[in-house]
Amino acid sequence: MSLPTLDRRSVVPLYHQIQQHLLDQIRSGVIKPGEPVPSEQEISTRLRISRMTARQALKSLCDLGIAYSQRGKGTFVSELKLEKNFRQVLSFTAEMRAGGVRPGSQMLSFEVEDATSDVARALRLAPREKVVSLRRVRLAGSMPMGIEWSRLPVRLCPDLIDTFDPTTSLYRVLCERYGIEIVVADEVVEATLADAEESHLLRFPKGHPVFAFTRTSYIQSGQPVEYVKSVYRGDRYKLVNRLTQANRSVVKEN
Repeated sequence: MSLPTLDRRSVVPLYHQIQQHLLDQIRSGVIKPGEPVPSEQEISTRLRISRMTARQALKSLCDLGIAYSQRGKGTFVSELKLEKNFRQVLSFTAEMRAGGVRPGSQMLSFEVEDATSDVARALRLAPREKVVSLRRVRLAGSMPMGIEWSRLPVRLCPDLIDTFDPTTSLYRVLCERYGIEIVVADEVVEATLADAEESHLLRFPKGHPVFAFTRTSYIQSGQPVEYVKSVYRGDRYKLVNRLTQANRSVVKEN
């Protein structure tokens, strides 16, 4: 396993140069999830640096969540987490492809049903209006990532139940077949623990952390067209956002 040639005259700290080199090797697949990275002693000896600098480089990888340390065994590459970007309205299929992962789905149910009160309120439905209900396990390769339950007004896509393949992208079909292009969404995320059904479907232990999403999606006119409740594995997802200062004077005063 290679280690970098350090630029000892650079303003970039030595530990950071080592961190970036190891990070590049992890991202390129040279060092794979579950495999060890060079030890503190190996880094120190091969690069002729202090043990403290080597320790700082490995600790910085752990702080990023890229690696984890096991006492007496070494430092290992973590299973990489996929990013959930709150600045974009993306389908699961688009998110997976953006992360270089093959998306897939396992259908749990696909039917027409009466809208429950929360669905009717979110989608602004008339009394007793019907919705298409689609519940799926979403896969990254063969790995279960989450459970999605989508509800859409039947009147907007009356033959969806007969024509849609649940293993493919719902958003693509809505756009291409029905002219429904989702442009904005209101989404709430909560941290919770997996129940028995969720742990079984997601193939990980009951009581482990999950992200619970509730989303209402809209077309350009502001009409709500989809209500989704989802649960995603906390060990396979991370939430990403960009924060800006809305009012610098207020920030300075505080």
